Amino acid sequence: MKVVLSTLNAKYIHSSLALKYLKTACNKSNIVGSDIVLKEYTINNDLLVILSDIYSEKPDIVGLSCYIWNIDMTLKLAGLLKKVLPEVVIVLGGPEVSYDPFDVMKTNSFIDYVVQGEGEDTLKALLTALASNTPIHNIEGLSFRQKEEIVVGTPQIIANVNTILFPYCESDMEKLKDKIIYYESARGCPFSCQYCLSSATSGVRFFSLERVYKELEFFIRHDVRQVKFVDRTFNASKEHYLPILRFLAKQDCRTNFHFEIAVDILDNEVLDFLEEVPVGRFQFEIGIQSTYEPTLNKISRHNNWPKIVEHVTRIVSNQNIHVHLDLIVGLPYESYSQFGQSFNDVYQLQPHMLQIGFLKMLKGAGLRNIAEQCGYVFLDEAPYEVLSNNYLTYGDVRKLKILEEVFNQVYNTGRFKYTLEFLIRLRGGNAFEFYHDLSTYWEEKYLHLVSHSSKSIYKYLYDFCCIYHEKEISTCQEFLKFDALMSEKGAVQPEFLSWNQEEWIEEKNEFWRDQDVVRNYIPNYTFTTWRDLKKKYRVEVFSVDIIKYIGQPDKIVNQATPILFSYGQDTTIYQPIAGCDFKKSEGREKYAL
Repeated sequence: MKVVLSTLNAKYIHSSLALKYLKTACNKSNIVGSDIVLKEYTINNDLLVILSDIYSEKPDIVGLSCYIWNIDMTLKLAGLLKKVLPEVVIVLGGPEVSYDPFDVMKTNSFIDYVVQGEGEDTLKALLTALASNTPIHNIEGLSFRQKEEIVVGTPQIIANVNTILFPYCESDMEKLKDKIIYYESARGCPFSCQYCLSSATSGVRFFSLERVYKELEFFIRHDVRQVKFVDRTFNASKEHYLPILRFLAKQDCRTNFHFEIAVDILDNEVLDFLEEVPVGRFQFEIGIQSTYEPTLNKISRHNNWPKIVEHVTRIVSNQNIHVHLDLIVGLPYESYSQFGQSFNDVYQLQPHMLQIGFLKMLKGAGLRNIAEQCGYVFLDEAPYEVLSNNYLTYGDVRKLKILEEVFNQVYNTGRFKYTLEFLIRLRGGNAFEFYHDLSTYWEEKYLHLVSHSSKSIYKYLYDFCCIYHEKEISTCQEFLKFDALMSEKGAVQPEFLSWNQEEWIEEKNEFWRDQDVVRNYIPNYTFTTWRDLKKKYRVEVFSVDIIKYIGQPDKIVNQATPILFSYGQDTTIYQPIAGCDFKKSEGREKYAL
């Protein structure tokens, strides 16, 4: 019996943890005569190419894992498989079919079975029954056809997660070297947020710490780049998560570990520990979603905002952990202006990334039950994204879609840190007002309809400043130039910025030739060649004292300021050059700071 388990991932770098669990569970059972093959594709692959590849395996059974990003394409694939392989058995599983198997099977006659919920035991029982030609009626978590009737099961959970086998093996790792490794140390969530599928179940089930340590050592031994924990709330239990964090902090490795956490439930012991974690070892994703209390109450979510501010500020200030915060557009009671307030509240925390997501009315999530009450209009098909509700018009949602694109281009890229800080201070700190205006300009210029190079974004910001901040345009230019040198390592030099390659060439040459002076900034410096210097360093003279502004952002000082940029493999360091070390050429006024 040939079995193909397959799914369509959203991106090439993604891999399916679910399929690996299923294959491992079924292989361990030694189902008589079974041969199980995994086939992973992406939604960007050609449908007929996928069909051809699965057909070449001549499967008896095809299991397809279904999610909001792949359900439409998966159903098309399943229908085509039934056409070219009329005898093949089609089994669907995953969150996108677990909560409405009747409708899915009624609409798509080519589907034979739906595995609901956590499928390891259910799929194993189904394949065993099919291999031995025994009844399937008593298999829990299974929907099936009985003559003309569709018999619907109930989504299953596995109470003792330690009976679930580790899904990775040595032979997997070479194939996964360029992909994100997904892993879990627990299933379930202690919270019941109504926009999330976790609201459909309750409780958290933890894998044993001894098991977790051993499995994490496996990834470290294979030198993987990132392990992304899929635990819904990784820090649900301190007795579970803190030993894992301590274990990982002690490892000698380059692997980054990504966790979704509730930051407000951390305590001082954990925060003190996090200060000492190696740089780049951990990455935290923190769902804020909204700061508007009526909204949070409606979705059964409690945020301790003072604790969130305190803890995020502390973690970000340590500069050793990447912090990613989330907001959701379209939650109940949150209007356009109220979302702007939530945005400003979260923006002030200055996370490394702030994701603006748009509410999706997921099957099985609690918000589906109050959709009519809140006037929700959303896509009938996956991904069920909200178009409007009683609090946001479609026009509002559309504006926020453009704002999200702009925000991703200028903030989440990390390219414009200092320019954005300057421009938002000109708005009295109102970040949402700034991004609203920038997205309005973006739409007026039809920039939301085309793709952009990093260099072009500098020009768009400059043109925006010419319109909205004409009086400060020369200072805006200097900040854009500073950001280009900090984030692009000198590789991107937009022509419209006032680069001083010629104006200060003699002073720069004199500086680099004075080895003793340069060693005040670069220990062990020795002049080699100009080409070598350009790869590692850059001196640029700014018309304003940017260094002083960064330290005291209440005032701009118009004063020529030379700055040395040193380019490491992963970081850029800037240093002001003292006036006595950067002399004017003969016949020109001595440099003054």
